[in-house]
Amino acid sequence: MKKVSLAVLLSLSAVASAYAQSDQGVRMSTDPARIADIESRAQNLQSQQSNMQNMQMDQSTTHKSGHHKKSHGKSMKGSAE
Repeated sequence: MKKVSLAVLLSLSAVASAYAQSDQGVRMSTDPARIADIESRAQNLQSQQSNMQNMQMDQSTTHKSGHHKKSHGKSMKGSAE
């Protein structure tokens, strides 16, 4: 009896998860207003991503330029004398 109830429970959970996933799939739309809204969201996301990448590159170049400005010529002169 335990095996039967376990099998029924597993099959019900599989059916429930399949039903839940079918609601979140990709939908086709022919509504021009909805299409324009989705396209504008996509463009906004792309611009945000490019802005973030540019900011990260700017920070990495300014961060690297301030390091290791030691003069190595003094140690070479001292060892040559």
